[in-house]
Formats: sequence, structure tokens, C-alpha cells
Amino acid sequence: MALELKNLYDDFRDAATIKAYAKIISEDAAKLDRAINIMEVCGGHTHTIMKYGILQLLPQNIKFVHGPGCPVCVMPKERIDHAYALAMQEDVILVTLGDMIKVPGSKGSLQDARSRGADVRFVYSPLDTLKIACENPTKKIIFFAIGFETTTPMSAALLDAVIKQKIPNILFHINHVTVPEAMELLLSDAECKIDAFLGPSHVSVISGSKIYEPFPVKWGKPVVVSGFEPVDVMESISMIVKQFLEKRCELEVQYKRAVKREGNLNAQKLVDKYFQKAAHFRFRGLGDIPGGGLELREEFDAYNAEKIHADILPHEPINDHKLCICGEILKGKATPPQCSIFGTACKPSSPVGSCMVSSEGACAAYYKYGNLV
Repeated sequence: MALELKNLYDDFRDAATIKAYAKIISEDAAKLDRAINIMEVCGGHTHTIMKYGILQLLPQNIKFVHGPGCPVCVMPKERIDHAYALAMQEDVILVTLGDMIKVPGSKGSLQDARSRGADVRFVYSPLDTLKIACENPTKKIIFFAIGFETTTPMSAALLDAVIKQKIPNILFHINHVTVPEAMELLLSDAECKIDAFLGPSHVSVISGSKIYEPFPVKWGKPVVVSGFEPVDVMESISMIVKQFLEKRCELEVQYKRAVKREGNLNAQKLVDKYFQKAAHFRFRGLGDIPGGGLELREEFDAYNAEKIHADILPHEPINDHKLCICGEILKGKATPPQCSIFGTACKPSSPVGSCMVSSEGACAAYYKYGNLV
């Protein structure tokens, strides 16, 4: 079985297939009358593009602009400060996903809080929080939830388990954000450079491809929902180029092996049970986005750390470092090498901006793979 899985995995990284798609794309792109700017919304796509040298395989008139689909990168400083303030409370264990540990807020990172005595733990699955709570019954466990639609069902499943098992010492700080609203904000910008989107497949497995249907119709922007392997990305680019060549503007799904139009209805039902759209959510670098985030429904206020500890949490927006251009990178208006502190004052060991911290961040991808095209 292990051998079979390995062979299947390798098929989506096959060099001959990637080169074949590169040839098809080049031939089709030569017939276009203008350049195409494709935004890969998700940082996972950015890393695939950089790691496998896809930029070098594409003709000059096919360009990528990097998007805001990295949940750590879009987390504003004031919400990092929320996590820091909660972690520093006596008898609190703050639990979150790994990438959040190093993101700098105005007071420092969660790693800094840990060095000052705070009990901060990262988990691979939100459900691991249950074990931490059971092992520490006299502590208050606060789960700092992050992520786009992909991880939201896991936070909902954790809350569902907490309620059903009557676990008294777990609270939630919700920072879940949504992809379509961020995409719409980018398109509403008069300086928008986006001609088409690669839609993130993992989000689409949960929410379904239907969430992208307005973009070809309302905004005139094609969307191809793409897997994350290099062959997936190359096929998706080819599909986008063919749409422009054939004067089409459609939603297409390349990642048909996992994405359906309706998505995972059970996961959606669980999310809707516990969460609702927030009036707005501030994205780092993008600003307030109406309906861009989720919050706990009022009937679950007893589990809402943001309300229970409102008196110790900052409420005013906190700006990024004046030399950091993460906001422009997340909008697709700049690339990491255009930042004056990229790779010098700002690098993974000493990140200034969130795009360098996260494993999905564009700056981290450029720094790691040394690909500065």
C-alpha cells in the first residue's frame, strides 16, 4: 500500500508531465493579445509555484500575483495582542496552531509570551485541546482558532465535543476568515491587477466550488479550482489560458478528484450550528472586510473568550511596521523582493511581517527557495 501511495503521489510531480503542460501553455499564450495576471489565492499554491520553479517554465505574458489566502498572514496585530494578553493571564493555557507561535504583535509573539512564563501550546488538531483540558482541570484552556473555511469545521467539532462532554474549562477565541469576501475586496480596488484566480482546493472541499460562481458573472474573472501539486497547478494555468484564448469566462474545477459544487454538507451544517458571519473582520494589510470573518453565535457566549475577557483585550487597530509591505503583497500589488527589508531585517529567524512567519507566506516562500523572479 505504501508503494502504491508513493507512486500516485509522484504522478503529480512528474517532470515530463510538467514540461508537457509548459509547452502547451507557451503555445497557447503566444496567441494571446495581452498578458494575464493570475492570482493564486492560497499560500500553498505560492509555495508550489516557487518550490518547483513554475515561474521559470511560464512565458513572459503569464504572470502570478500573490494573494491573501494565508490565515496567519492576514491576522492583524491587535488579534495577536489578544492571544498574547490571554496567554499572560494566571492559570491560562493558550492553545493554537503552530504557525501562530512566531507571529509578532505589538507586545511580542506568543513565543515571547512563552519565554516570559506563559503556558502556550500548539497542536496539530484542535481536538488535541480536549486532552490538554482533561489533564489540567484547574486551568482555563483558551483555544485561539485560526484559518479559512478549511479548518473552521475542526473548531466547530471541538466546540461540539466540549458541549456534549460537558468539559467546563475550554474557551474559544475565534479568528476564522473566509475566502470569497477577501477576493471581492481585492477586485473592488481600482488598482486591481488580477485577471483570473487559482481557487484553493482545500477550502473548496469544505465549501464547494459554488462559492466562486459570482466571480465570472459579477466580476468577469475566471476561476479554476486547483490542487496543490505542480501538475495540478500547471494544468490549472493551462485551463485559464485556454479560457482567455477562447474568449470564455467561467468557473472550472481542476481538482475534481476531491471538489464538488456543493462541498461537504455535513461540515457546513456543523459550522452553521456554532458560527455566524461577523459584521466585519479586519485583515492584516487589507483592512475591514464586511462578512470576512466568523464569530460564535450569541447562544454560545459562555464559551467566547473574546467576550468573557473583553476588559483585557485591545480594540484599536495596530499598524504594521512602516517598512513592512505585507499589505501590498497580500493585495497582489508587490512581490517580496520589492520590500526593502526582505531577507535582511526581515527573515524567518527574525520576522518583521506575517508573510515571513507563516509556512504559507509569500515572503517565506521566496526566502526559502531563493527564487526571486
